[in-house]
Amino acid sequence: MSTNTLYDIVQQKHDTHSAVVIPGGPELSFAAFRQQILRVTDQLVAYGITAGDRLSSALVNGLEYATVFLGTTFARAVAAPLNPNYTVEEFLFYLEDTQSKAMIVPKNGGAVAREAARQMGVPIWEVWFDGKNVQLQATSDVPILRTVVPVTPLPSDVALILHTSGTTSRPKAVPLNHGNLMTSVRNIAKTYHLDSSYRSYIVMPLFHVHGLIGAMLSTLYTGGSVVIPPKFSASSFWSEFVRYDCNWYSAVPTIHQILLQHEHKNGKPASRGRLSFVRSCSSSLAAATFHELESTFGVPVIEAYAMTEASHQMTANNMPVDGKRKPGSVGVGKGVQVAILDDEGKAVPQGKEGEVCIKGANVTAGYLNNPAANASSFHKNGFFRTGDQGFMDTDGFLFLTGRLKELINRGGEKISPLEIDSVMLHHPQVAEAIAFGVEDKMYGQEVHAAVVPKDLKLLKDPVALKKLEEDIRQFALKKLASFKVPKKVFFNGTLPRTATGKIQRRHVAAFFAQPKSKL
Repeated sequence: MSTNTLYDIVQQKHDTHSAVVIPGGPELSFAAFRQQILRVTDQLVAYGITAGDRLSSALVNGLEYATVFLGTTFARAVAAPLNPNYTVEEFLFYLEDTQSKAMIVPKNGGAVAREAARQMGVPIWEVWFDGKNVQLQATSDVPILRTVVPVTPLPSDVALILHTSGTTSRPKAVPLNHGNLMTSVRNIAKTYHLDSSYRSYIVMPLFHVHGLIGAMLSTLYTGGSVVIPPKFSASSFWSEFVRYDCNWYSAVPTIHQILLQHEHKNGKPASRGRLSFVRSCSSSLAAATFHELESTFGVPVIEAYAMTEASHQMTANNMPVDGKRKPGSVGVGKGVQVAILDDEGKAVPQGKEGEVCIKGANVTAGYLNNPAANASSFHKNGFFRTGDQGFMDTDGFLFLTGRLKELINRGGEKISPLEIDSVMLHHPQVAEAIAFGVEDKMYGQEVHAAVVPKDLKLLKDPVALKKLEEDIRQFALKKLASFKVPKKVFFNGTLPRTATGKIQRRHVAAFFAQPKSKL
């Protein structure tokens, strides 16, 4: 069995340990889990899948997803998982962009993905668990090879292709090889001191690097186990977390905030079993939310910084045994070289803002079939340009100040929307808040904001909303220079998000620019 590939995820030394638990369903040991993965691998090889072939899937979290993903990579093929909630048009784009050999869907689901595959002429394969084994079967005639020849992946084999929206309208394909993924898995396991005693409750979608690498693969690699519900539910989270003896979870700030709101709504603290720490990633965690999480849950909250091109994690705050943590910072490099560089790729003075750039074995070698993006995304010294702006303090802790493309330029004043977000989130009546720039004839850009009030009943009272808007502005004036205070505050019951729970400012700005969303 090869090393530094995803084969390492299901090591034989862990065979008797519990690997995967499906709430209300099966619980598989590492030995049983590996057997199911290899069943899928053998079936793919029998269907003629060879090294480098790309297979798309539209699956929810579960045993089928886990076995299909790893089974694909064990066959030296490339997994290209997609959000099951995409439209036909979105599926068509991704199938064409990846040149997928097949679309894998649930046996009794995935109608939209099936339709896109039919339009593209891509074979449709169904996957399901029959109570004993994971079954994978083509829905049309596919030649079956009589002999299945065992295959072994190489560290240089591309294992995963995901798309990132970046700053362009066309998503960019990010290929990650086994070596990239395993470097990240080891970095994450080391950061949080994961071992076989850890059990993670998976709340993030596994078609995204956060759930896949940050929570599932990193836990399994150390002999720990993962509990995989089909989707996140605040109402069942703590009961299942305790029932299945979990002790950590990783999520975006949105999910943390939902759990906190659910806690307050119930009026009594939920049993949190043996929760040992909480990880936050994929979006900036406001200091106010950080402190509320720690005081409510009574455990350390560890914020990390990640992106798809880096196979997920780049930096993280320290676990308590490893040193200081700094709320508002995304920590220090964890097995990844981090530098603050200018446009020419030269280091800026310590404490000065610049672009966050990274280098490491976890970083993609480049985007798929996109030489223009590769030329603009890598400096000549090999550092990858994240597109994020930040600075490092004297202790080497990284502080993000915004996306370079998201900075608001108001009359020549460069404003970080993250700073405004943080202030608004401290307001006692604000549940969620995000600032963004809008076009303005006088200043070039003006600051606006969108807010979800804690009391949603206020949305039906225009007078109360007008009063709350002014109250938020006066509150912000105590913390911010006047030019940073939002000129207009929109109110809504929710904020538009991506499938993984992220809030992208340009989408929020476009959403609230529509007349129907104005109150």
